[in-house]
Amino acid sequence: MTRKEISDSIVNIINEILPDGDCSGLDPDKRLRDQLELDSMDFLDIVMELRKKYGVEVPEEDYPKLATLNSCADYLEPKMKSI
Repeated sequence: MTRKEISDSIVNIINEILPDGDCSGLDPDKRLRDQLELDSMDFLDIVMELRKKYGVEVPEEDYPKLATLNSCADYLEPKMKSI
């Protein structure tokens, strides 16, 4: 997957978890939790969806690497290269 596809996938997952959330104006460099008022359960749902849809395991110690849309793409790109 390309960085754009990864970012789009993250946005799609967020839209599934937060159907009332507006992802259209996301700043890729700002924390997702701050922009979308994600709580810890929402964040865990995102991580679980990544595992379910793409087989990507994200260890708990790596959760801070998923803070922004850009950091998600940086972290996931090598893991999702062959998808």
